[in-house]
Amino acid sequence: MVSKTRDKFIEVARQLFARKGVENTTMNDIASASDKGRRTIYTYFKNKRDIYNAVVESESDKLLVNLRLIVARQVPAEDKLREYVAVRLETMREIVSRNGSLRAGFFRDVRKVDRARKLISQKEIALLREILEEGMANDEFRIKDAGHTAVIITHMIHGLDVTYIRDSLSDKGIDQEMLAEYFSNLLLEGLMKR
Repeated sequence: MVSKTRDKFIEVARQLFARKGVENTTMNDIASASDKGRRTIYTYFKNKRDIYNAVVESESDKLLVNLRLIVARQVPAEDKLREYVAVRLETMREIVSRNGSLRAGFFRDVRKVDRARKLISQKEIALLREILEEGMANDEFRIKDAGHTAVIITHMIHGLDVTYIRDSLSDKGIDQEMLAEYFSNLLLEGLMKR
């Protein structure tokens, strides 16, 4: 019951944030739309930032589920890395697009984006590290330090988020699929053992 009520608040908040914007949504709006009282919502969340973080974490969990499936696949590390990059970029695009006015906030407030990323960055780094270590163990990749390399690759992918989501390079003949492919190729050229 506790989890269902909390989850309902999170989903209702996500929908309201997407439709009205975070700034224009009150805790009372979330409680009312959830058919619960204000006291009940404060049982689960201290304030709007707390529920906003829960929404971001919930959306991030969807991303992590997709990435974990890739890491668990029984394919070469090179294939995993290619798929990881493509799925990571596309899932972020879907999350941002699905969340309406959160999309505007994503592009407008870099600090908010960085706070949201911190919630999942360490998990993304750990998943990438697993792929890199597997590639090293199978003699596919030439890497000195999988941990540091995973950190750098994660930040490189994060740097592509806005460009990918906005499809900013289409005017130069580079669509989203090509961007993911080219990035993977460049990355793998640096990692592959020859």
